Amino acid sequence: MKATGIVRRIDELGRVVIPKEIRSTLRLKSGDPLEIYTERDELMLKKYSPIASLGQFSSGTAKSLSDISGYPAFICDTDEVICASGAGRREVAGRTISKKLDDILRGRKSYTASLADGGDVVPVTEGQAGAPTAQFIVPIVSGGDCLGGVAILSFEEGARIDASAMQLAQLSATILANQFE
Repeated sequence: MKATGIVRRIDELGRVVIPKEIRSTLRLKSGDPLEIYTERDELMLKKYSPIASLGQFSSGTAKSLSDISGYPAFICDTDEVICASGAGRREVAGRTISKKLDDILRGRKSYTASLADGGDVVPVTEGQAGAPTAQFIVPIVSGGDCLGGVAILSFEEGARIDASAMQLAQLSATILANQFE
């Protein structure tokens, strides 16, 4: 753990304010769930990720989606790419998602784009090397909350994501969302 030098008092209701600078750095937003851990006299707060709690299931879903669709696939929560499969997976797995991708997920609507059609293809992660030429992104929504997203990408010149692959990505997002209902 890294000391910040910031000291806060617990109020009469047991609340502690997390400073804005720390919330911004850790991408904590109002309403985000936090897990609480204790060890001896230490208290640790960690942002809770329901998608990350499905580790192997998410990983298997991304691999199956990639194998069946023929496109690289990834699954993310609202902070980072949880798992990826197919070409380019090493460049995105475990990295923080881009602000543009975060905005798409928070909009709770599917997003498709292809450079061949003049669409605005968004980077998956901040500072991503090798941008995709086509993509389809589906938010994972459960109980009205966006938990993350499923996406398929193409890095081939002139590529367009076909309808059957889009349906597979939508099915994958629905299956993941149903794990929380």
